[in-house]
Amino acid sequence: MSIYKGERQRQFPTTIGTTSFVKLYILHLLMEKNLYGNRIKDEISRRLNYKWSPSPGMIYPLLREMEAEGYIEGWWEEPDKRSIRRYKITDEGIRHYQVIHRQAKDSFLNSLFILKTIMKDLYKEDV
Repeated sequence: MSIYKGERQRQFPTTIGTTSFVKLYILHLLMEKNLYGNRIKDEISRRLNYKWSPSPGMIYPLLREMEAEGYIEGWWEEPDKRSIRRYKITDEGIRHYQVIHRQAKDSFLNSLFILKTIMKDLYKEDV
């Protein structure tokens, strides 16, 4: 169990927060191509085989936050209508993605170990 700022990690069984995960995944998707918010949400859900999906209430504030931080850039497809806002990753966003991508790997591996151990211990199944 990791210690963070003198306190035990209470998050279980994953060791990466949902917001951090979704930010990482948004940047990952934008490394591949420009997307709009609902498409990002749907693509995350599809890639996770529809087992989990971030809510629009999570996606859109994160997109605004990451745009304010300079990690992504957004534009309206039809500025007069303001109906679809597409996003692309910036150079700063690419650098940030590379850093958090490396940092998150250990968290994902630790989470995978925890879940595999639970499945083996409780259900006698190797995953």
